[in-house]
Amino acid sequence: MMNEHEHQEPLDHEQTANTEQQPEEVLHEQTVVSGLYENWFLEYASYVILERAVPAVEDGLKPVQRRILHALNEMDDGRFNKVANVIGQTMQYHPHGDASINEAIVTMGQKSLVFDTQGNWGDIRTGDGAAAPRYIEVRLSKFGADVVFNPQTTEWQLSYDGRKKEPVTLPVKFPLLLAMGVEGIAVGLSTKILPHNFNELIDASIQLLKDKPVVLYPDFLTGGLVDVSNYNDGHRGGKVRIRARIEEFDKKTLIIREIPFGTTTTSVKDSIIKANDDGKIKIKKVEDLTSKDVEIHVHLAPGVSPDITIDALYAFTECEVSVSPNACVIIGEKPHFVSVLDILRINTKQTVSLLQRELEIRRNELKERLLYSSLEKIFIEKRIYRKIEECETFEAVIETIDKALKPYKKEFYREITEDDIIRLTEIKIKRISKYDGFKADELMRRLQEELAETEDHLANIIRYTIAYFRELQKKYGKGRERRTEIRAFNTIAASIVAAANQKLYVDREGGFIGYGLKKDEFVSDCSDIDDVIIFRRDGKCLVTKVQEKVFVGKDIIYCAVFKKNDERKIYNLAYLDAKSGISMVKRFPITAVTRDREYDLTMGNPKSKVLYFTANDNGEAEVIQVNLTAQSSAKVKQFDFDFATLSVKNRAAQGNILTKYPVRKIVQKSAGTSTLGGVDIWFDEHLGRLNRDERGRFLGNFDAKDGILVVYKDGQYELTSFDLLNRYEPAEILVLQKFDPESVLSVIYYEANQKLYYVKRFKVETTSLDKKFSFIGDTKGSKLLAATADRYPRIEVVYQIKDRGPIEKMVLEPEGFIDIRGWKALGNKLPFTKVKEVRLLAPREVDASPAPPMGGLDPEADEPETKLPEAAPEPQPEPLSIELNGQLGLF
Repeated sequence: MMNEHEHQEPLDHEQTANTEQQPEEVLHEQTVVSGLYENWFLEYASYVILERAVPAVEDGLKPVQRRILHALNEMDDGRFNKVANVIGQTMQYHPHGDASINEAIVTMGQKSLVFDTQGNWGDIRTGDGAAAPRYIEVRLSKFGADVVFNPQTTEWQLSYDGRKKEPVTLPVKFPLLLAMGVEGIAVGLSTKILPHNFNELIDASIQLLKDKPVVLYPDFLTGGLVDVSNYNDGHRGGKVRIRARIEEFDKKTLIIREIPFGTTTTSVKDSIIKANDDGKIKIKKVEDLTSKDVEIHVHLAPGVSPDITIDALYAFTECEVSVSPNACVIIGEKPHFVSVLDILRINTKQTVSLLQRELEIRRNELKERLLYSSLEKIFIEKRIYRKIEECETFEAVIETIDKALKPYKKEFYREITEDDIIRLTEIKIKRISKYDGFKADELMRRLQEELAETEDHLANIIRYTIAYFRELQKKYGKGRERRTEIRAFNTIAASIVAAANQKLYVDREGGFIGYGLKKDEFVSDCSDIDDVIIFRRDGKCLVTKVQEKVFVGKDIIYCAVFKKNDERKIYNLAYLDAKSGISMVKRFPITAVTRDREYDLTMGNPKSKVLYFTANDNGEAEVIQVNLTAQSSAKVKQFDFDFATLSVKNRAAQGNILTKYPVRKIVQKSAGTSTLGGVDIWFDEHLGRLNRDERGRFLGNFDAKDGILVVYKDGQYELTSFDLLNRYEPAEILVLQKFDPESVLSVIYYEANQKLYYVKRFKVETTSLDKKFSFIGDTKGSKLLAATADRYPRIEVVYQIKDRGPIEKMVLEPEGFIDIRGWKALGNKLPFTKVKEVRLLAPREVDASPAPPMGGLDPEADEPETKLPEAAPEPQPEPLSIELNGQLGLF
């Protein structure tokens, strides 16, 4: 603050120039404002950074959070306290308004870590605020009380008014900063540390103590999916992409189950409505049915693809957000930009140090108790108290006791002080009379054992710290499993998934295109972010962004929405070179261009023109009929040309000579077939997407008529196209492969209605695309245990024939004893009461010896059974839960 002498108006240039003529006493009254401003601003910035916005690395707390915890610890009696009372108590230490304290309490309470809460604390998922402080209650959680406080290891300082003591930092024995996360804006810098998983932090701390490599990724209370490929260990410049979890309920409805960190159900819903209003997606309506769990229903417009809509939701709404971490913390009274692993190392090292200090304090306490117990034992059992009966002064008493203890002093770990002797004189006669030497020896023995244990912990402090972390995890780790699934995200091209919200028109003669030319020729539906490719009669082509109306050049022969990197769209072109008079032909794709730049597809000579042009989506090569002019000197004035004889080259190639004679006209004689062959398709099992980039598992070469077979863990199968926009959820899939009508599926499942296990083999007989069929029936409780499309499958089953009977194991080879039936058939009954585990083994080699009628030995396993056991007398009502082993075909 400026005082009244310092609050001066700034001098203008004229006043500054005249200061030399002013009296000396006037000059002394003036102050240069610039210097004061610089100092005050730096002090203000320093205060905001150190005392308001940025957490200290020692305990991971901002000052207001630390003072709240300290105030709540002082109030703690095991019962809940009104938040309004906690705010009042905190204001003894925090020299700011109650609103900031209340906001900090609510934020900490919603993270459910160091506080137990009661009442309406709001909802981070919906964005609802907490009730007023007088209505909600809070207390320290058991976890908070265990890891945050210890007055013996706390460094104290006076509060802002000097009336109270407050901690400089709290002795937190856990990476609290990384568990809770933090966000703050200071002067000239900011901090944003994402929250991490409780159990993973403990595991990582243990790994650090064992000198093993550690990797940490964020985890959010709101769940969802996160791509951490660019997390960069939380450093500045890193980024994570977070997505909502979207399920396809049916072909007309999508359900959002979890939302990204930093969003609310309201903001997500509003962003979907806005995207629909902007024409980026097409939906009928969106409903927020969130109560206990997040549930937002997105109802699709008729004819809209659910897969494309999901991608569009990620591209145009808050269903996907990007967050850039910026780990800035106070270390040694200065802000430092660090990584999350740096913070974890500091916190882990501090935990070791704090535990060591606690052990040292405990060791000293035990030594003191042992010393006093020994003194007391000697004082009573050696009847030293009787020697002081004749002493006339207190000094004589002290001297007498001291002299009597002299033979035993060498047994103590330190010198006996006058205070120790005075304490002996305070023993009541009643205690002396009832003194039990045996109990005293027993107490000293326990103290010595505890002291030895403490010494051992100090000598092996790392081992002790690891045990401490494991105990924390055992006590508080349940229910704190990871909520956010780590996934790799594909890059969504907005132009591909954007809804077609406009109609493209063309004025061929005038040379205009756009969605505003509604009286001209209709080309196709498009979106307002699409690019359009145009070919003109003069042999020029260009790509431009779709607009309401734009001039692209007269005499347009072709106009369409441009798809970048489409290598299968081939253009067949015949043109006349004006300089030489020769007609040329060529085939070429256009995969990438510079927008609004004209490309010449001819030799570049003026007045060249296009004679024939087609655009072929799958590389078709037609046959054309070439008619020469009547005045031509050619003997044959009409001939056919097959474009299939041309190789596909780049757009800049001149092409091949069609004829040297003048051409009257060219017409298509017959439609062509694709010359590109099938498409090689791979499946990326991490992204759940098909691709042509050789990422993941190779599925095969696909022609237009081919499809994909998908078998789901819930006992359904589905046929889909091989469109690269299809979405597959890897966690829900057992089998995904190129569909072969002759392929046989072998499955083992539990039928809940009959409470029996079945094995069956069948071919997929349906042909409908994008429709699921259940091959285990619709009875609630039925479960698919294994499914495979192997020709000679081998399935290991661990089972019990009778309830509480011996656990046995066998290998089934269904191909050897099960007939192929329809997909609706029940199959063959298996005589198992309980199935503990089902596991797919490597299929039998084709040239192997014929399989026995009922299964065979696994060369890699030691099965006690090689034939199907006899049927159990009565099946039990409930099957045992299936153990997961992470292999394809199991769940």
